[in-house]
Amino acid sequence: MLAIRSGGDILSCLTAIPFIIMREELNGGTFEMAQAMAFFKGNVVPIEQANVSVMTHALHYGTAVFEGVRGNWNADQNEMFVFRLREHYERMLRGSKVMLMDIPYSVDDLCDITTDLIRSCGYAEDIYIRPIIYKSEELVANLKLHQLASDFALIVVPFGSYIDTEGAIKCCTSSWRRPDDTMMPTGVKLTGLYTTSILAKTEADLLGYDEAILLNHDGTVSEGSGENLFLCQNGRISTPSETSNCLLGITRDSIITLARNELGMEIVERHVHRSELYLADEIFLTGTAAHVTPVGYLDERSVGDGDVGPVTRSLSEMYNSVIRGNHSKYMEWCTPVSLGD
Repeated sequence: MLAIRSGGDILSCLTAIPFIIMREELNGGTFEMAQAMAFFKGNVVPIEQANVSVMTHALHYGTAVFEGVRGNWNADQNEMFVFRLREHYERMLRGSKVMLMDIPYSVDDLCDITTDLIRSCGYAEDIYIRPIIYKSEELVANLKLHQLASDFALIVVPFGSYIDTEGAIKCCTSSWRRPDDTMMPTGVKLTGLYTTSILAKTEADLLGYDEAILLNHDGTVSEGSGENLFLCQNGRISTPSETSNCLLGITRDSIITLARNELGMEIVERHVHRSELYLADEIFLTGTAAHVTPVGYLDERSVGDGDVGPVTRSLSEMYNSVIRGNHSKYMEWCTPVSLGD
């Protein structure tokens, strides 16, 4: 199977363009491989044709909303399972409302565009799906959202592990603070909002850590640079609440459901103090890219014994089964996409 990049950060994956088109036999199915395509200006085109002008408003001002969606390849079934696709597009359209963006596509339309593009690309491996609604007007020095045209684009790239490490990761508390919702809407994925996350992630990497934990202006815990945070203490799971300026992640919601339904655990959404993290039995991060990622060390302090905790391991194994369409109880979360002829 042709693989362009199986790990590393999202940026490196998005800039890796597969050029070879080949056919491959996989367990009796024939698949077109490695066609790098995009949905751009209403059409499916080769990715090298999906270009915006240097004058594009979103490039200068961060006026875009986006989503990150996972397509999970199930080799046993020769099928791709896209996880909670509809919920991602529902959130993206809520973000577009905040940014006064209007596109001619419903949630159903966007889901159909996505599955069609996955088939056109033909990647028989895990993929990352990046839809974006952006202010496409080729105009600068205009800060009036209601005067600017919007458009929708979509790309699909091969994608493996987001955090390139085995076992539990090392985190630090970032010197950067999570913006408050009164400064910028934190409940939707705005491109401009992610500058803070990028600064925090970069700082952590330069200091030798795998990930950063961001606090709010009052010192309470918000989230990771691109993940929600959970901590386990005395048989109970806690996670920062919506009023902690964290994104209400779709993976977060999935883990809350699995922990309650399958493990019978109590989940509390509340304000979390920084010092609580140092005393937790387990900490893990969740996100579309990160899946369920255990934290073994925070600010040079071990979390539990520094290894993957039992609750984290159980939820991670369960989640990985669910997203690949192997858990019948949660199949409504998965959109199957067949790649065969």
